[in-house]
Amino acid sequence: MTVDPRVKPVAAIRTAPLFDIVVDLNPRLNIGDGPLGRRILFGAAGGSFEGPRLRGEVVPGGGDWALFRTDGAMSLDVRLTLRTHDGALVHMTYGGRWITPPELRSEMADPAKRHQVDPSRYYFRTNPLFETGAEQYAWMNDIVCVGSGYLVEGGIAYNVSQIV
Repeated sequence: MTVDPRVKPVAAIRTAPLFDIVVDLNPRLNIGDGPLGRRILFGAAGGSFEGPRLRGEVVPGGGDWALFRTDGAMSLDVRLTLRTHDGALVHMTYGGRWITPPELRSEMADPAKRHQVDPSRYYFRTNPLFETGAEQYAWMNDIVCVGSGYLVEGGIAYNVSQIV
């Protein structure tokens, strides 16, 4: 195969930690089976985040309008509002994929056990973007991030890194 001469080497993708976030969840709302799969709302009840450049709380009221596909994978559609320690509001959105191997699905379906499953046994990745009018956090309007998710008791958590 011939390489297109327009292809150029570029810098390797690097990441830097942005924050760790824990989102407490309300009881799920099963919207039901639709043409694309089963839609479930996992509403955000609160939570917290902390990193080298910012920290604060998750404002109740956002959530994940998750779509469970027929092949068992989950597509995320999340919108959250973050309130920083100094009172700024930041809109956080992300999509992503959560792929649970078939042999783990019964264990993950058990509310008493699912948060104890080692996150290395499933694939849970997100792509957060941010929007804010707060001058001190305006830099967040121009970054792209990646997150690795995992279950915790009462909710979900992510390690979020900025792509630099």
